[in-house]
Amino acid sequence: MSKFSKTYATKEKFMLHGGDYNPDQWLDYPEILEKDIELMRIAHTNTFSVGIFAWSTLEPEEGVFNFEWLDKIINDIYSIGGRVILATPSGARPAWMSQKYPEVLRVNASREKQLHGGRHNHCFTSKVYREKTQEMNERLVKRYGSHPALIMWHISNEYGGDCHCDSCQEAFRNWLKEKYNHNLKELNHAWWGPFWSHTINDWSQIESPSRNGESAVHGMNLDWKRFVTDQTISFYENEIVPLREHTPHIPITTNFMADTHDLIPFQALDYSKFAKHVDVVSWDAYPAWHNDWDTTADLAMKVGFVDDLYRSLKQKPFLLMESTPSGVNWHDVNKTKRPGMHLLSSMQMLAHGSDSILYFQWRKSRGSSEKFHGAVVDHDNSTENRVFKDVEEVGKALSKLGDVVGTNRHSDVAIMFDWDSHWALEDAQGFGKKTKRYPQTLQEHYRAFWEKDIPVDVITKEQDFSPYKLLLVPMLYLMSEETIARLKDFVANGGHVVTTYISGLVNENDLTYLGGWHKDLQDIFGVNPNETDTFYPSDRNRVSFNGNTYEVKDYAAIINNNKAEVEGIYLEDFYEHTPAVTSHHYEKGKGYFIGARLGKDFHRDFYQTIIEELSLEQNLPIEHEEGVSVQVREDESTKFLFVMNFTEKTQSIVVNKKVKDLLSNQEESGNIDLPCYGVKVYALEK
Repeated sequence: MSKFSKTYATKEKFMLHGGDYNPDQWLDYPEILEKDIELMRIAHTNTFSVGIFAWSTLEPEEGVFNFEWLDKIINDIYSIGGRVILATPSGARPAWMSQKYPEVLRVNASREKQLHGGRHNHCFTSKVYREKTQEMNERLVKRYGSHPALIMWHISNEYGGDCHCDSCQEAFRNWLKEKYNHNLKELNHAWWGPFWSHTINDWSQIESPSRNGESAVHGMNLDWKRFVTDQTISFYENEIVPLREHTPHIPITTNFMADTHDLIPFQALDYSKFAKHVDVVSWDAYPAWHNDWDTTADLAMKVGFVDDLYRSLKQKPFLLMESTPSGVNWHDVNKTKRPGMHLLSSMQMLAHGSDSILYFQWRKSRGSSEKFHGAVVDHDNSTENRVFKDVEEVGKALSKLGDVVGTNRHSDVAIMFDWDSHWALEDAQGFGKKTKRYPQTLQEHYRAFWEKDIPVDVITKEQDFSPYKLLLVPMLYLMSEETIARLKDFVANGGHVVTTYISGLVNENDLTYLGGWHKDLQDIFGVNPNETDTFYPSDRNRVSFNGNTYEVKDYAAIINNNKAEVEGIYLEDFYEHTPAVTSHHYEKGKGYFIGARLGKDFHRDFYQTIIEELSLEQNLPIEHEEGVSVQVREDESTKFLFVMNFTEKTQSIVVNKKVKDLLSNQEESGNIDLPCYGVKVYALEK
């Protein structure tokens, strides 16, 4: 199969547009439900996720089921040409279940039993809850599995959290027995048990981490996080058994998330593992556009990074499962999108690999916590308000982009993101508590390529390195022997790799390597960083590189140079004139080491030298200034160029070839004015 062959998320070959629909909240308002179908058509929407939190309506009493309302909703959506993503309702239990089966409720880390309420307040180990969810899903698939409207299964909603009940403790111990070959000596070595006399001599002595008990055994903390991911996946796999059995042709997903303030990947679960169990990656994106801490372009870069991670997890298009057409109700400040931003932010999702624009929510709730969360349909029920018009505009735009569906992008550059490493680094009692910022550091390296319109895959340590010319592994604190060996093979075979301070310090069990930096890393990079200087906020140093001077903040590795070329040096402190930036040829490839945390001015200049050396420029027929981004998706015959203005002013771009703007259906070339938040989608024949 060609790298430009199309891969479709569902059987449909159009852009999905619509989102979460909660008709179970409106069953006493039939006129509202009737109005919804009319509004769906007007808004140019075509796909709706239903049933996500509908358990108490589907099964109001144990063993009493009510599906007739859902029959009508699905049939009505299908009658206007719409499609349905049918959710399993396990994200929130009905009260009768919590009352009758209290074992389904979670226990927190302090060993306190939680009360009924909220969402995902359930134990993933509970046999009762696993039986109940599978029974419900069996009924759903038998009733709707052959319905022509059904295009995907949406499993639960935004998995997260953990449980510390007795069942989970036993499951954790069994997980550890499996991992450590039923050998307590292996476990005690991995956890460095003699420290503080924490050696375990019976499996029953193991408890999950708690501030009330053990929280300083880093190997245990890391294993607990891994266990929580595996146990969540196990619960998910239990949910989907009847769906796989009866509808093997219907793809299955569950919605991933991102932490919102800095817009970094969600940290409570290792999505690199979870992605192997879903047919399509989908995620819920809620960037805080127009905030006080980012420029619009800065935030767009961060969105692009998370998009590229979730696209790269399966190396195919993903789905935007939730977004907002306006504002949300849970940011510190819930600001609505300015005119033009909804179309621009939607097109950015497509540009980085989404085949959908789906919203939470279709209609605003009348009561409870989400009554002021953004929605397509507001409390006024109007088609004339600005938000509804914005959604309608996006719907019309998506209807013109059917040829983009299923396309992907080729990347010569990859950057590695690792959940294990982030967990271990955050747990490490060293460096600076507030300045580690591992995901944010990766984004700063990613920025140098995003600003140059050079596509980047954000990959994980298990993925294949060989398709890339350049691999970036900044701040990869935790590196197993296996990862180090794969990096060495990558460079030996001609790859270029960049790493930084606070990299390769511990193995997969969070145990430090003895004898200095790992020998294979010294072979690759030709240096041995043997000390890390951690700065106070007021501390500064400078680095001289390529005739220019750059400011150092937060961290500086003090480097013993074995045989590397010194590209940059420190200018101050007791390590003045020592190496700060190095390069080293190893067999057919090259390793670069950046010893200090440096800003975007350094990254631009440093990576530009590598971009030129490896001929990474895209050679796109678009010239533009800073703040405009051009992203590409392509198939065998066409490149689709998304040209996006992430600034608050009109930007002039130069189009050096005649291209067709798919949104306006006009051919364009030459000087083009792109207004504030303006976007073009050009088709360029190969």
